[in-house]
Order: sequence, then C-alpha cells, then structure tokens
Amino acid sequence: MIASLVLRGDLRAQLGREAREAFPRECCGLIEGMREGDAAHAIALHPTRNLASESDRFEIDPAEQFRLMREVRERGAEIIGCYHSHPNGAASPSARDREGAGETGFIWLIASLGKAQPVALNAYLYEGDAFSPIALA
Repeated sequence: MIASLVLRGDLRAQLGREAREAFPRECCGLIEGMREGDAAHAIALHPTRNLASESDRFEIDPAEQFRLMREVRERGAEIIGCYHSHPNGAASPSARDREGAGETGFIWLIASLGKAQPVALNAYLYEGDAFSPIALA
C-alpha cells in the first residue's frame, strides 16, 4: 500500500500556480508517476480542462484522461492519481470528492488556497470506500 507521495518542489510550485490561475474555480489534472514499494513518485503533473459547470467542483475531461493514460504508458509510467484545488476550502477530500472517487489505490492531491492565503497541499489514497492521508515527501 502507498504510504507517501514524493513530489518535487517544481511540481508543488506548478500546482500552486495552476490553483491561483483557476481561482475562484477549481483547477484539476492528472499525476504521472511510478510506484516503488510503499512510495509513489510523481514525474509530471498534467493539467486538464475542468468540465464542471459549478465553480466548486471538478470534472476531468475523459478524452484527455484516456489520451494521457496511453501517452504515459508508452513512456513506462502510469497515471497514479489526480489533483485539484479547493478555493477557500480545506486541503482534504470533500463530500463531493468522496462521491466521485472510484479507483482503489488512486492518489488524490488536494490544494487549498484563499485569495490572500498560501497554497496548502495534502495527499490521500482512495481505498475503495474511504480516503486515507499519505505523507508528502
């Protein structure tokens, strides 16, 4: 089971920029990476369009998701999770996140931010019926 997500500083900064640019809407995207033992290593963050009509939701374009899944598989990596922001909210899974989760073992990286607040990041592993926090390294 995955216990931590290794996320380089440049990827943290990228997510922060995406969250700020999307504010007050949620940004979203997919995490390319590899699993090694109990750690997942993020290689790249791939921003995707947010198809949700409401500003406090995210919906990744399925066509983009399938295209990215094929591309990263060709490079020997995989889509290990997704990320999104919670403008003016907490960096923890919301009730809507729990409703939308479906893939066991999938990592959820959540950024919270306010208009004048710094971006906070937390990572979770979806385990089929609940989210468990995992360390960010």
